[in-house]
Parts: sequence; structure tokens; C-alpha cells
Amino acid sequence: MNIMNKLESIKNHDLTALENINNYIKIIDKNNSKINAFLDINEEEAIKTAENIDQKIKNGEQTGDLAGLVIAIKSNINVEDFKISAASKTLETYNGSFDATVIQRIKKEDGIIVGMTNMDEFAAGSSTETSYFGQTENPAAPGRIPGGSSGGSAAAIAAKMCDLSLGSDTGGSIRNPASHCGVIGFKPTYGLVSRQGLLDLAMSFDQIGPFANDTSGIALMMDAIAGFDERECTTIEWDVPQFKDINENSQNLLKGIKVGIVEQFMEVSDDHIVNIIEGSIDKMVEMGAELVELSFDHIDLCLPTYYLINYVEFFSATRKYDGRKYGYKIEDVCGEEVLRRIHMGSYISQKEYSGKYYKKALQARSLIRNEMKKLLRDVDVIAGPTVPKLPHKLGKSLDTMDMYAYDVLTVIANLAGIPAASMPSGEVKGIPVGLQIQAKPLEDEKIIHLMKVMESMD
Repeated sequence: MNIMNKLESIKNHDLTALENINNYIKIIDKNNSKINAFLDINEEEAIKTAENIDQKIKNGEQTGDLAGLVIAIKSNINVEDFKISAASKTLETYNGSFDATVIQRIKKEDGIIVGMTNMDEFAAGSSTETSYFGQTENPAAPGRIPGGSSGGSAAAIAAKMCDLSLGSDTGGSIRNPASHCGVIGFKPTYGLVSRQGLLDLAMSFDQIGPFANDTSGIALMMDAIAGFDERECTTIEWDVPQFKDINENSQNLLKGIKVGIVEQFMEVSDDHIVNIIEGSIDKMVEMGAELVELSFDHIDLCLPTYYLINYVEFFSATRKYDGRKYGYKIEDVCGEEVLRRIHMGSYISQKEYSGKYYKKALQARSLIRNEMKKLLRDVDVIAGPTVPKLPHKLGKSLDTMDMYAYDVLTVIANLAGIPAASMPSGEVKGIPVGLQIQAKPLEDEKIIHLMKVMESMD
């Protein structure tokens, strides 16, 4: 059932909020032991919330835009009375003592939070294999990784364990698992959604965003969570559009729209993925889109630039996990990838190396941002592969650079601060492939509209 139809059904009491949550709890109870999408569930609180929503509807009271919808949250976003572990032993005993801004806004709209999802430890990874609590299975491609770091949130949607979910995206951590799991994942413009209450990975990149099985779900969640937050210094004072008010005549949206295709994005991707993406692009052309060929000469700079900045900001963010206030000292109990980033960040942060590495990375970031701004100047969106290769099999050993290579096409949007999304484009031997759509800063609505058109073509 389409999310908008389900919402209407709940508000009309054809389907009660209690029935909705109970249906999902049954699915979670049956399948989560295998998939491991959820790390913490609070059935009692979710049922109580659902009963309150049903009572409000029965009394004729006004309900919010997410009334009765069941929502999963990545385990690095604070939710009061849930385990906020960031999938690390460091915080395995930490219970959220407050609600992040996005959680306050979801609750205000009568969303039902069912539980916290699995992820790469402290969001440092691209496969959800680095979680202290075990790996997550990809429901859309059993035996393979779901992607990361928000793999649990993507898997929960793919396994139909909830209506909507939240993840965080630092270098592709929403879009990567959305691609691998065959769902929609959306990274908003940097600053459009408050980061207050998010456990930092790299503060100048991090952005919270939604997962859903259809575009209307993305729009509903964006309506709930987007907007200025006086408690969070990176948020933008901006008149946020009503994302759910997608033009019913959206089929006409592609007439005259300019879609940029970047040669280098195709060149770094596997041929079978490129073939799928080209099929989606052909559909855009059939519906009136105009293709514009583009060239991005700095693709080799993107990964080293992103990771150098990531290391330094992650090292800084982890200094608060010293074992004094809660949990354990991070260096004493964390996994290999987290420790690698801490050590690299510590090294680069030293005075004698800062100019050599970090400051040059910041200069490269400005170069990449300006280049993307230039590419987007004469097109409405850029379309291409989300991830350049298919998800590997669970347990397969990859060296560090092979793992980082998953991010080559997604880190660009974070470096540039632009909105980007991944939506299903097709499959290669049953394995989902995602189409990435990127737009100018604050043109998030344009991406959602375009995804709506692509959805209508299936």
C-alpha cells in the first residue's frame, strides 16, 4: 500500500494505528533474528503511542502528518529511553536521555517510533559489517551486505518491517544502502535538517535523511524533519516547501528538463551497472528530458579529500567517549575501522602535519564544490549510478581501499553540500542497482518531483 493511502486509511480508521504497529511487530519478531536490522525495540511504548493516536482519531481530534506510521531510527540519533549505541561496545549501556530535534518533530506529527537500527560502528563503514552487534543481511539480495553505514535502516524498509526510517549520510551512508537494498534514500541539502542529537561522524558532512519504499514516504518525512533549528548552528533559515504537495501532473515534469550525465561517473562504474542506469536515463529522454554531457575532472581527488577531512573531524568527535561519563573509553573497545580513523585523525591533526594534509584537503574540497556548482549551473539535475559496484557477499574480506571505493560517487554530494537521492533503477542478476540524482543546494524538492515521475514510469 502506498504510504499516502495508508496514512489516509489510518486517519479514516479503516486501518487503526494499533493494527499497523502490531502487524510490523509480528514481522520484526519473525524475521529480525535473521536480518538483524533492529538492535533495540520498544513494543510497549510503540503500542501505547498507537493507542493514543487511535483515541485522538476516534475523538475527532486533529492528528499529525505521520499519524500511525511506524518509523525506525538509526542507532546514532538520540531517542529518549532507547539504546543509542552507535553499534559500538563503547556505548552499549547508554540509553538516550533526550530526543533529537528530528525525533521531537516526528513525535509531534504522531509518528510511532518502533526501534533503533543496526549500522556500521559509529557510522564508520560502507557495509554494516563493522557493527559490534553483528552484521545485517540484505533482504533484497540475501547473503550480501546491505551497504552502510545506515544498513539497518535500509534493510528494515526492504524487509517491510516499518513504514519509514531515518539514517545519517556523511559520505553516502543513506544512498549506498538504499541502492543495495532496492529502496529510496534521500540526503538533504546540508543544513536543511537539524543535526542536533546526532552522534557526529564528521560534522561538516553529516546530514540526517529518510528511507522509504515510495517517494511519498520520503516527502512526508522531509515535511516533518526539515527546517531551521535555533539549537543547531548549521541549519538554514529557509522557507521549506511542502514536499508532499507533489504536482499530480508530475508526468509533465520531464518536458524540457535538463539532465546532466557525467562521463567519469560512468567510467568508474561496472559495465552491468552502467547498462541499468542508461536504461533509466533512456526513460527520462522518452518523457521529454534533454541530456547534457558533462565532464568532472576531479573525481580522483574526491575520496582522499573526503577521508582526510573525515579522519580529522571523527577524531575530534570521539574525544568525548573517554569512559568517564558513560560506557567505555572508545580506543579500548572499538573495532578496527574506528581505531584506524582515530589514529589517522590524531596523526593528521598534529601541528606539523595539519598544513600538509588537512589544509590541503580543505582546499581540494573548495575546488570540488566549485566544480559541482559549475556543472549544475546549466542543468536541473545530474543523474548516474549511486554505487559503482554491486554489494559483496557477507564475510568476504576486502582491503581498506576496496571498501572505500564504494563511496566514490556518493562523497561528492557531501563535499559539495548538495541534495542527492538514490532510487531503484533495476537489477543485475537479482541484485538491486540504484540511480543517484543530485541537484543544486536547496533544490531538494526538484529531486523528489523527479523521483515521483520515475516512479510513475514503472
